[in-house]
Amino acid sequence: MPRRYDPELKQRAVRMVVEALPDHPNRTAAVRHVADLLGVGAEALRTWHRQAEIDQGQRPGVTTDLAAENKRLERENAELRKANEVLKAASIFFAKEPGHPRTR
Repeated sequence: MPRRYDPELKQRAVRMVVEALPDHPNRTAAVRHVADLLGVGAEALRTWHRQAEIDQGQRPGVTTDLAAENKRLERENAELRKANEVLKAASIFFAKEPGHPRTR
């Protein structure tokens, strides 16, 4: 199971990568260096750095805010689908009741 890191640690780590870039031959080396210093996974840190670049508009991709909004809308959509199924089942049930105008 993946570890949960504090958002402040993530922000600090990303800042450290940005600051370390001039001192390293490439981004991978800077990420590995900072990951070792902080005791986090290099791949996790690379992902955080990439997402920070997307959020700042420096790289194309889905921003954190947009991803959160999509997730919220997907949950809402699922809830609405369930509600529709319940309403359909209820309407079928009540339509079959004796004395209902359609069953006479």
